[in-house]
Amino acid sequence: MQTKTSDYLPRINGHPVNLSELSPLAFAGFAHFTAMQVRNRKIKGLDLHLERLREASLAFFGKALPDEQLRSHIKTAVDEGDKDLSLTVTIFSHHGEFTTNSMDVKPSVLVRTGAPSDGPTGPLRLSAVEHERPLATIKHVGEAGKTYYLHQAVRQGFDDAAFVDKHGCLSEATIWNLVFWDGKTVIWPKADILKGTMMGIIQRQLERLNIPQRHEAITFKRLGELSGAAVMNSWTPGIPITTIASNIIEEKKSFISLLHKAYEAEPANLP
Repeated sequence: MQTKTSDYLPRINGHPVNLSELSPLAFAGFAHFTAMQVRNRKIKGLDLHLERLREASLAFFGKALPDEQLRSHIKTAVDEGDKDLSLTVTIFSHHGEFTTNSMDVKPSVLVRTGAPSDGPTGPLRLSAVEHERPLATIKHVGEAGKTYYLHQAVRQGFDDAAFVDKHGCLSEATIWNLVFWDGKTVIWPKADILKGTMMGIIQRQLERLNIPQRHEAITFKRLGELSGAAVMNSWTPGIPITTIASNIIEEKKSFISLLHKAYEAEPANLP
């Protein structure tokens, strides 16, 4: 009988785990991860997820697990779960050995699955918060600030929060990449950000479609000159933004359609 997503047991290094084995990970705070959506047992941009895990492991632990090993763990979860699901791969130090010799510890891998998600429908209204995530280029755990600012935004009547860096430029949102449109060109924020796997998919497919794109510092003054904005993450290639702080942005449906068209052009593969 097929294992359902809700019954799938988390696995560390391919083996089902119990609560005592998960507890050290929950409180360690020194781990990184990637999250992906699986549809019909296939994944888009798996190469980008593996690249993210590899580079972050080298930064955190000085070594990385082989791509083939990670792919095998992902395949097991996909094969044993529902055909559509959310899947998260977390790389961590299994024994919590954060000493001067912690770089000698072989990293472990935790794979979890859950119900699939396509994200909110939008459009979204974002507050603006002066905040720069530590180690912004790495998708790491233990970032309480993101959830805190999300909650603050909701209390203020917004849907989520966008971050403004020390230069006064928009960088990213709590769990999203930001992307903008000037009517002809897709514009990515020029700032210290996490390059999302969805962002990587969209960038390479826009290039294939010969759609111009560039990186630019997005101040609030510049924001007022643009004609569209969106957020994206592993859930979705584009949800329109109609407000950032007091700035009203036109909901450019053609821009959102372009982002979705780029995502649809990306092939999905079995792990």
